Amino acid sequence: MKHFAVAGACALFLAAGVASADPYVDYTPEKGVWDVTAIKVDPNHIDDYLKGLKAVWVPGEEIAKKHGVIDKYFVMVKANATGGDANVLLGQHYTSFAQMDPDKKRDVAMQKEGEAIMSKDAQAATVSGFDKYRSFVGEDLWVPMEFAK
Repeated sequence: MKHFAVAGACALFLAAGVASADPYVDYTPEKGVWDVTAIKVDPNHIDDYLKGLKAVWVPGEEIAKKHGVIDKYFVMVKANATGGDANVLLGQHYTSFAQMDPDKKRDVAMQKEGEAIMSKDAQAATVSGFDKYRSFVGEDLWVPMEFAK
């Protein structure tokens, strides 16, 4: 019983000494959101996958930038590509959550631009092998935090 009283007093003392962080004082969420997709690619096919991304995914990201849907994007390859689950990350930065909302006029214009760059047959041929050596691990939305100085 005595041990429970001492443990309770210690817990109360520690809890009183812990200060909680205050949003907009200790840290501030940055505007926008990162949409990050984690992908597992057979390490022997990472170069093939990157070549396909350059041909199909990157032009789409450039169109999205042109229309103000995103302001930047990235592709990252894990240095030790054989360890763990995902070894390729694709990221798109939306300037606000509202940019993720559908907009018929914008979306139709973007689709037409994409089709003008590459025919559907060429897109299909470029990515036809992807499913043999790639699997999606997950997709998450991330909001960066800036810490007060």
